[in-house]
Amino acid sequence: MSTTADRGELRRTLEAVLMVAEAPTEAGLLGELCEVSPAVVEELLHRMAADYEQEGRGFALVRVAGGWRFQSHESEAAYVERFVLSGQSARLSAAALETLAIVAYKQPISRAQVAAIRGVNVDGVVRTLTQRGYIAEVATDPGPGQASLFGTTSLFLERLGIDSLDDLPSLGDFIPEADVVELLEQGLRVEPDGAADQDGPADQDGPADEYGPADQDGPADRERAAESRGPAEGALLDGRD
Repeated sequence: MSTTADRGELRRTLEAVLMVAEAPTEAGLLGELCEVSPAVVEELLHRMAADYEQEGRGFALVRVAGGWRFQSHESEAAYVERFVLSGQSARLSAAALETLAIVAYKQPISRAQVAAIRGVNVDGVVRTLTQRGYIAEVATDPGPGQASLFGTTSLFLERLGIDSLDDLPSLGDFIPEADVVELLEQGLRVEPDGAADQDGPADQDGPADEYGPADQDGPADRERAAESRGPAEGALLDGRD
């Protein structure tokens, strides 16, 4: 592309095509469409992305899932989310998000392996994620049973706004420090049974039992019993005629 006019025309063409594209478009395809080399397209797209950022636009040109697309600027995410999700409730459940994260970091992985990690049956969640287009069968386990192995799709990368799985955050960023783990372990410890028994029901029958029912016939009780007897009965008890 030899002239500035030609470059300006190519820029307008790329903007128009990417504006109506339903998915990220590769530079090779754009080059074929505009009859220029992919390298020229790639260079111009990078320059366009830098220009939009410098101009402070509300949208951005980004490389996602191996292609290029226009999307809203990340600084305006709160307003865009409010607009898009207004009146909608089709969000992924916590179980679906957990399963999707496991597949993303452990792929290719089978249903049984995901279930072993989560500790619950995941057939329904895997079916939902497959229907949404976030995961798909990518291979077959060569072992017994030949279970289907799942991995993430280009739509998953597109929704996250990343170019490849290498752009996923490291799992190490989510692992707590050693002192936090120690505090959590202390909070989960169970007191020994012996400590609880020291204040158990056995203490209720302690020293108080020394003054139990047998003490009800003490000196005061015997005096009251003598007063209730008649003269004859009292004389007999005293040894008198």
